[in-house]
Amino acid sequence: MDIASLVGIIAAFGIIVSSIMMGGPFIIFVNVPSILVVVGGTFGATLMRVTLADFLGSFKVGMKAFMYKMDNPSSLIEEAVEMANIARKEGLLALEGRDISNLFLQRGIGLCIDGHSPEIVNNLLSKDINLAIERHTKGSDMFKAMAVYAPAMGMIGTLIGLVQMLANMSDPAAIGPAMAVALLTTLYGAVIANAFAQPLAEKLMLIAASEKLNKSLILESIAAIQDGTNPRVMQQLLNAFLPETKRPKDD
Repeated sequence: MDIASLVGIIAAFGIIVSSIMMGGPFIIFVNVPSILVVVGGTFGATLMRVTLADFLGSFKVGMKAFMYKMDNPSSLIEEAVEMANIARKEGLLALEGRDISNLFLQRGIGLCIDGHSPEIVNNLLSKDINLAIERHTKGSDMFKAMAVYAPAMGMIGTLIGLVQMLANMSDPAAIGPAMAVALLTTLYGAVIANAFAQPLAEKLMLIAASEKLNKSLILESIAAIQDGTNPRVMQQLLNAFLPETKRPKDD
């Protein structure tokens, strides 16, 4: 689980709710028509720009912002170099049945053991990387769209409330509810966009970049193992994927 995402969203909504409750009863900030305009309108507008399957699938991708656990690149390098040592001494078949922590690395090693050529292995794994990035990009784009539509729907709700207020200026009892719709829709739209949709979209792109880096590292590892590259040389090549501050001092 990604603690940062969970703590972030709890902190964002917690601070907003706390500030509301410190100023008066929370119930005055709950307005069903406003919720329907902003939430329903945002979902409806977003659904118009994507397919139903992509819309529903994006929420599944969005859960990665909270549930995704990124593998440590240094640990992947150590594991890959260890397997390169075994393959160099005992052959690729010696890796069969070995417990491998990363599923993508496990798949690559399995393809090597099955005797596929380096070109086929590279093509299959590269396609896997591209499709994973595409899924993350679709999910991120949908949440970015929600971040755009939510404030717009809030503005629409505000206009609705103002029209209702101006149409009932002779009835003082109707002014209050109309003003509530006018102001709360703007608030709801801003909260959905800035405390949920936009941060989630940016987190998904960060995850996509990190996942691409790790999978590219693994792709290089598989190619080196198949080519029989010296493990020490292989480690130096893979250390290029690490930030300079995290590379071994003797690299």
